[in-house]
Amino acid sequence: MNRAYKILIGLLLISYCSSAQIKPLNIDQLNQRLDSGKDTTYVINFWATWCSPCIAELPYFEKINEKYKNDKVKVVLVSLDFKSKINTTVKSFIKKNKLKSELFYLNESNQQVFIDQISKEWSGAIPATLFVKTDAKKRAFYEKEFNFEELESTLISFKN
Repeated sequence: MNRAYKILIGLLLISYCSSAQIKPLNIDQLNQRLDSGKDTTYVINFWATWCSPCIAELPYFEKINEKYKNDKVKVVLVSLDFKSKINTTVKSFIKKNKLKSELFYLNESNQQVFIDQISKEWSGAIPATLFVKTDAKKRAFYEKEFNFEELESTLISFKN
């Protein structure tokens, strides 16, 4: 009975974790995603479950996603966790924290190429955030942790 109980709990955890919606993303797919939203302002946050400042600011991105969802603002969260952690640690984190923004994990064979195409200013450190307005060919990159007020004022300034 004890062994059957452990197996059942394990299966439930696998099911629970695998239901979190997160998709692979490389630089070409990101560019296609951005091009598909001509009149949308994108806020793309690069984070990882092992990054304390990233975890601290994630609720602010979720709040922006909810507050500005009718204003053609789209928050995209890109996990930089190792691929081996996506189906366990990352999906569990997503479910536990009820993340609702669009979620991806980096699926790029050459991370340096990805980093350089996001911004020449990016050292690769996280948290990092990219604001993009494709129709205006406008981009702004920040390698820093945001509080809510900074994030919102940056978004408002960027949109205008």
